[in-house]
Amino acid sequence: MIPGKYLLTLGLIFGSAVSTYFVTSSTAQQGTQPQPVRADNEYQVAAILYQQTAAEYRALCYQAFNWGKIVLDGDEKTKKRLPKIERKKPRAVVVDIDETVLDNSPAQAHLVKNRLPFDQKSWYAWGEMRKARAVPGAVDFLNYAVSKGVKVFYVSNRDDVQKQATMDNLKSVGFQDVSAENVVLRTTESSKEARRLAISQKYRIVILMGDNLDDLSNVFERKSILERFAETDKLRAMFGNKFIVLPNAMYGTWENAVYEYGRLNELQKGEKRASAMTLP
Repeated sequence: MIPGKYLLTLGLIFGSAVSTYFVTSSTAQQGTQPQPVRADNEYQVAAILYQQTAAEYRALCYQAFNWGKIVLDGDEKTKKRLPKIERKKPRAVVVDIDETVLDNSPAQAHLVKNRLPFDQKSWYAWGEMRKARAVPGAVDFLNYAVSKGVKVFYVSNRDDVQKQATMDNLKSVGFQDVSAENVVLRTTESSKEARRLAISQKYRIVILMGDNLDDLSNVFERKSILERFAETDKLRAMFGNKFIVLPNAMYGTWENAVYEYGRLNELQKGEKRASAMTLP
């Protein structure tokens, strides 16, 4: 027969061992939990401030949209030179949405202020708020186009699930021609070329407007910095005619080109940015 004192001692030892196991296991599990990613995006502060506080930014936007009116008016006079099949098509203006007609700098500022990387969840949440303001001059220009019988198409790489919130936001800031037909969001591929071609089957696209060269033509897609320069130089006559570009130093394909389209961590991105600068 085992004495009671001996059994008590064994029980204490066993209980201590089990307790130690669970504490150690719990601590180990906590240690393996993914920690929030701290993004190195302080470098974007100047770009955000420029968009939000610089009168020069507003002036560039007004300049772009004022020139758009001139292009539309000039096209009305010169379309007689076009082939008959093109003259018969109704006219269209194709615009990107983000940083072209809607200003998302508050969402970008939130990420920088909190050192957070871009992610779909927070981007969707911002879209659902329907709080983006119109880019200066955008409402006047697009409503002017509508008054001239020009169809406006909003071709964006917002995901199609954001369509209703996007339409609500566009309407709330004053854009008149907004419908499920002409708000054309991303469904499968990021390239906008197929969507532009589909529009051009029925309409004659007079102007393409965007803050990103990929908004204008697929010749710029996934090109290096030097290749983007070369393509821009080749198409120099298109800018200010069919192509009109809005300023956006916060983000864009230009930054992807700096990173050589790689999936880099924050340290690697910082190194790429530093090495891409031209020094004396």
